[in-house]
Amino acid sequence: MSKSKKNEFRPNDYVVYPAHGVGQIISIEDQEIAGIAMELFVISFEKDKMTLRVPTNKATEVGMRSLSSPDVISQAMKTLKGKAKVKRAMWSRRAQEYEQKINSGDLIAIAEVVRDLHRTDDQREQSYSERQLYEAALERLTREVAAVAGGDEVSAAKQVDDVLMARAA
Repeated sequence: MSKSKKNEFRPNDYVVYPAHGVGQIISIEDQEIAGIAMELFVISFEKDKMTLRVPTNKATEVGMRSLSSPDVISQAMKTLKGKAKVKRAMWSRRAQEYEQKINSGDLIAIAEVVRDLHRTDDQREQSYSERQLYEAALERLTREVAAVAGGDEVSAAKQVDDVLMARAA
């Protein structure tokens, strides 16, 4: 295990774990699991009231990454402004693709899901599963925007909403 990989993340850093979104590294601890000594990142997801332990040598392998740069955030906002691209495939196939994009941890892909599933008041109603995917993607996007800006999620949600509403106008 190379030292550079190990020191990529430090306690109190905010990181993005693909399947769960933005979390904060509380500590790095040594534990013995099944007789093997392991060094683990302890990541807290405050909003979900969840703690995750990730082996330090597997962190990058599972897709854990640092927060996006402000450039990537502005790229995501640009993606939100674009025209929704809804494929004509069956809903189950599209839902699977959206789910994969959300769990990829890639902010641009998550912005694409928000863009494609966003509905204005005058558009047709969303199905329950569409709404669930939209809200999951929107939450991931706003949490990362808030963490990068160092602000709160309410202002980040307003920022994302303003971009979506400007597109609809």
